[in-house]
Formats: sequence, structure tokens, C-alpha cells
Amino acid sequence: MNERTPPLGDTDGLWQAVLAAAAGRCQCRRTCGRSHDKDGGRCPVSHGGYARHGTGPVSLLAAPTEPDGLLLPAHRAAALPKRELAAWCPACHDATRRTARQATAPAVAPDALF
Repeated sequence: MNERTPPLGDTDGLWQAVLAAAAGRCQCRRTCGRSHDKDGGRCPVSHGGYARHGTGPVSLLAAPTEPDGLLLPAHRAAALPKRELAAWCPACHDATRRTARQATAPAVAPDALF
């Protein structure tokens, strides 16, 4: 498995524990909008591996497991216990957050925009 250098501020090893539980692989299971069918329904991106478009090595994030939890402020998300966190690649994390934000956004009448 690839070397795991924890992010600054991970003094209690939470990030490393989340990545170990995920076996160093993104834990997205289709919440990002992609099917991940070729990979058994789970994102194939691993920590230290390379993303699709040659963007360099990927650093996985430890973030809330549930999509609506991704909308929490960073300080509240950081206080969650390990069992409520998952490893996310940046692409799946951003897409899932965007989808969750759109699902919770209030509907705006088209005439209210002008």
C-alpha cells in the first residue's frame, strides 16, 4: 500500500485510522453520480494513486460518510467519531457535496430571479 503521510493537525491519528479502515481506497458508493460499475460499485481511486486525467497523486480526505454530513462546517465534521467518517477522493467528495447542497437548497421561483 502507498505511504500515508497524515495531514497537518492529525495529532490523534484519526485520518490514518479512517484510511486504514478504508484500505486506502475511496469509499464512495455511487453518491457522486458516477456508477462505479466497472469497480464493483465502489470508487477505484486509492491514496497516492493517480486520478483519471493525470492530475498527479491523489490524497484521500476523511469526511462524513453520509452526503448530508458533508454540508457540516469543517470544525463540526472534524469532531465526528471515526465510525461516522469515510475516505473520499477529492472528485467524489466534491460531486457528492454538490449533489447534497442542491438537494437541500430551497426552491426559487423562476420569476424571483429577476
